[in-house]
Amino acid sequence: MTGWIASFPATRASAEMLTGEPPELAVVEPAPVIVASEEDEAADRWRIDAYFEDKPPRSALVAIGRLLGVGAAKMPSAKPLPPQDWVTMSQAGLEPVRAGRFHVHTASDAPDDRPGIVNFRIDAGQAFGTGHHDTTAGCLAAIDALHRGGRRFRNIADIGTGTGLLAFAALHLWPRAHAIASDIDPVSVRVTAENAAVNGVALGGNSGELALVVADGTRAALIEARAPYDLVIANILAGPLIALAPALAAITAEGGTLILAGLLDRQRDAVVAAYRRAGFRLDDGNPDAEWPVLRMTMRARHGWRRPMRASGSAGQPPGDFGSW
Repeated sequence: MTGWIASFPATRASAEMLTGEPPELAVVEPAPVIVASEEDEAADRWRIDAYFEDKPPRSALVAIGRLLGVGAAKMPSAKPLPPQDWVTMSQAGLEPVRAGRFHVHTASDAPDDRPGIVNFRIDAGQAFGTGHHDTTAGCLAAIDALHRGGRRFRNIADIGTGTGLLAFAALHLWPRAHAIASDIDPVSVRVTAENAAVNGVALGGNSGELALVVADGTRAALIEARAPYDLVIANILAGPLIALAPALAAITAEGGTLILAGLLDRQRDAVVAAYRRAGFRLDDGNPDAEWPVLRMTMRARHGWRRPMRASGSAGQPPGDFGSW
């Protein structure tokens, strides 16, 4: 396949911002694969390579450049790549990730064959959540810690699944559970099905199988029908997480566990406040992390409480899929 590449100058801060898939990147069409490379640590000089399947319009390059603070004089042009697998090229710089017992790698790296290691192959592509971002790795570590602590779950929901990785991990740890994974992006749901096949995860509606559904937040008949869940995972963005607080509360069982990620440390207080109002107790706020992972418990619903409006929607505009 012949692809196209555009390379932008960046700092570490701007590279981390862009590879974190900021909401503003959703306007860039066609969607590129973004790879950050450090060129000079002392000078804080980084490079962003944006890989496109087809020649991108100038507007896409300008939008990326603006996010990186690149002026018009330094705006690059896209250049054609020789015929080859451009997705594989983009993955060449992605090192395997270890989070808890999980080892996440792409097709270009071998699995870890040491005892006790659980391997998942997740290739970079059209969906977020490869495990290379701190939010996804943090969720993997949080799930692993729950299992090591003796927790058992029977009904699991991964809202905003991206590549399906977190749902795969949960099903591996609790193989008799029922599980469902959803995403607002139909491409993500298709990619999750493909990743399930690669990683030997059974799809379906029975115990030990993963059900898939396209849904805006929790707005899907299948999600509602299978509620309440004793483990809910939502690795999205701070804004949609706040909007989803009443909806996630509505599908979480009393005493159930909620794992939230996709927020920056400066957004922690606002997200925690929204979920406390919805009836959750904060168990672990991950206070020292730049990308915190919040672990919460749904309190018992005793007595009367003023009902909260729960539309079930994440409040995301079309095309803003925002899952890591």
